[in-house]
Amino acid sequence: MLTAGVVAVQGDVSEHARAVERAADAHGEDAELVEIRHSGLVSDCDVLLMPGGESTTISRLLRQEGIDEEIRAHVAAGKPVLATCAGLIVAARDAKDERVHNLDVLDVTVDRNAFGRQKDSFEAPLDVDGLSDPFPAVFIRAPLIDEVGDDVSVLARWDDTPVAVKQGPVVATSFHPELTEDVRLHRLAFFEQAAASR
Repeated sequence: MLTAGVVAVQGDVSEHARAVERAADAHGEDAELVEIRHSGLVSDCDVLLMPGGESTTISRLLRQEGIDEEIRAHVAAGKPVLATCAGLIVAARDAKDERVHNLDVLDVTVDRNAFGRQKDSFEAPLDVDGLSDPFPAVFIRAPLIDEVGDDVSVLARWDDTPVAVKQGPVVATSFHPELTEDVRLHRLAFFEQAAASR
């Protein structure tokens, strides 16, 4: 039984919760879901999910509730994290926006909403390292990863731009894997990493 924490201060929480449940079932595991809205819960989680939403609001609430330091400790302990869209922005070293309180658990810089506004949303098949077939990536007001540190692996690119990266236990995407029925990224980020560390 894995305890999967979903940062639930703001954003698309329910979609990720369902994706984690489907990924656990596909991997032959049981997962207990915990919605994290205040401090004191992250330390009990085996894996952690940082969903999309509004990055300035998410980062402010994480700091206000004291969850930010707990996430840093989770990463330092080598426990898996999947950060998507706004979650990527918050996890990054620098979002180039002073309104975002970056966690600095991922050595990348990002441009918020670089792929355009809501009306510029699109879906694209991506070749992702570790997956045998293309992944149907959904981009909605997606951030652009414009600088990648030496310890960061690029898992996928779109138009030669990194859109999925990994550093240690942290996997982050510019897109929304939870908005498809394909749970392979959740499996890759969570259950395969967790199984390997046991």
